[in-house]
Amino acid sequence: MLSTGFCALVVVLAAAVRGAPTTPRPDGLTSGEGTWYAPDLGACGGVNSSDDMIVAVSTDVFNGFPGAGVNPNENPICGQTITAYYQDNAVTVTVMDECEGCDTDDLDFSPAAFSQLADLSVGRIDITWSFD
Repeated sequence: MLSTGFCALVVVLAAAVRGAPTTPRPDGLTSGEGTWYAPDLGACGGVNSSDDMIVAVSTDVFNGFPGAGVNPNENPICGQTITAYYQDNAVTVTVMDECEGCDTDDLDFSPAAFSQLADLSVGRIDITWSFD
């Protein structure tokens, strides 16, 4: 039987890591899936195009980023850079949006960024990534 104090500690610790990448690897990278989308007005408040080297992170990561508040335009994750890897390819992108349909560790790239990793026709790839 677990004590109430222990259970409360587990709940607090789980809440503290919500939004943090959930599958860090020993090399410091996080594993997830990469997809692409057509950017427009992003959660960070800027308008981006398909040619911009940007990425949308999951709602869990976006809202769980340290310092995130009620105004998404002021989220400190906005402007952070991420380097993502697929096979022998890598791309560095800037966080400018939130991906509501992404699982926690997934990234949704602009077409220009995704095409640095794989052909757009592939659609979904297994990636590793980390904040720079």
